[in-house]
Amino acid sequence: MRHSLRVFATLLAALGMLLASIAGAASIAAQDDDKPTISVGSKNFTEQIILGEMISLMLEDAGYEVERNLNLGGLAVVHEALVNGEIDVYVEYTGTGLVAVLGMPVPTAEGATPAADGGSATPAPSIADMAYTQVSEAYLEEFGLVWLDELGFNNTYALAVTQETAEEYDLEKTSDLVGVAEEMTMGTDPEVLVREDGLPGLQDTYGFEFDDAVAMDSGLMYPAVAGGDVDIITAFTTDGRIEALDLVLLEDDLNFFPPYYAAPVVRQDLLEEHPELEQVLNQLAGRIDDATMAEMNYQVDEEGQEPIDVARAFLVEEGIISTGG
Repeated sequence: MRHSLRVFATLLAALGMLLASIAGAASIAAQDDDKPTISVGSKNFTEQIILGEMISLMLEDAGYEVERNLNLGGLAVVHEALVNGEIDVYVEYTGTGLVAVLGMPVPTAEGATPAADGGSATPAPSIADMAYTQVSEAYLEEFGLVWLDELGFNNTYALAVTQETAEEYDLEKTSDLVGVAEEMTMGTDPEVLVREDGLPGLQDTYGFEFDDAVAMDSGLMYPAVAGGDVDIITAFTTDGRIEALDLVLLEDDLNFFPPYYAAPVVRQDLLEEHPELEQVLNQLAGRIDDATMAEMNYQVDEEGQEPIDVARAFLVEEGIISTGG
């Protein structure tokens, strides 16, 4: 009899464990069912697609269904898609948001603020910090969009020429183009032709004007300048083809171009409903420096690797996702 009771008690314990396991699995399933499908967007160039894949992979690793809407188009297309709720998140750049979207001036450096108690002065925030603060506050107020933490790299513009062109015209900085630009053809992204943080503002600031400016896909600019089809281009400073083609970046000596630090921008209403998303998306904060981003761009543009493979390799190496897929 005692033996039967012991067997019965053992069976009851096992049944209890089984029921608890089933309940736990049901709870997890219910939690997963509560997770929304996230639509991830990107602009239409390599760096954006890599970053879009990173965000997608992090979300999938955290148990979210992801709808990829990568390579959508230029700024206007992707920004409107986010505002209209057609996508939920994409990576934007502070200078682009500040100047091209909001039409705000780039903040200027200011002196340190004296301490009220006569102690040490408080250092003034950097232009980059001020730009981030301004753009994040304005996006939230005007669009209901939240800027999350910056990823770490600054993909600003710079004018690029070949070594031969730099030597021929003795070019080291952008102001060296005064008296020379009139002989040159510029190749640039179509948006740069009209944006105030692009060609119009650049020419006004430095006081020169190119003989001609040709709109072309960002992927075609680099071989165009290397092959002599154009004399100068507006390059992304994190583009791996700059080093691969041995191009020379001219110093922006009048500091025309604003900081372009990258950060995810996400719909406020989505974060309010699912605040845990902020922690997932902020896993990239401060993780990517200029050289690392340039190397990843190079792996896609020059080595022919797929953006998703480059993105996954980085996330695995950083320990952000646990498997290579």
